[in-house]
Amino acid sequence: MKKRIIFTLCLIFASMSAMAQNGKYQLSSHILDIDAGKPASGVVITLSKQTNDKSWVVVDERKTDENGRVKDFLKEGSEDNTGIYKLTFHVAPYFEARGKESFYPFIEVVFQITDDTHYHVPITLSPFGYSTYRGN
Repeated sequence: MKKRIIFTLCLIFASMSAMAQNGKYQLSSHILDIDAGKPASGVVITLSKQTNDKSWVVVDERKTDENGRVKDFLKEGSEDNTGIYKLTFHVAPYFEARGKESFYPFIEVVFQITDDTHYHVPITLSPFGYSTYRGN
């Protein structure tokens, strides 16, 4: 009986620790390669924020996961995240690795965060075009 209680407590503690470490994030992104018909994994995305003097400061940099996603930009609650941001999608290495010519060495998407809700900024991508929108 004691072993079962200890085991249960360990499971509860491990679950609570995992949840605390994950946290919530205000910004995410996704790349769908519409030429290949699948997510674009391994693409570096740089997040920058515009300063008062209109220059850009790099805030974070991540690589898309196997599903073409970055889920953890801008931790919620750590500070006020309002402002003008830019996501730079470094797509040239992605296409080069696939032996594809591409018109875009990188793609920059500029957007504004005006409140504390979640923002999702995805792109659909092909070697000679892209599209973006505010997702959810």
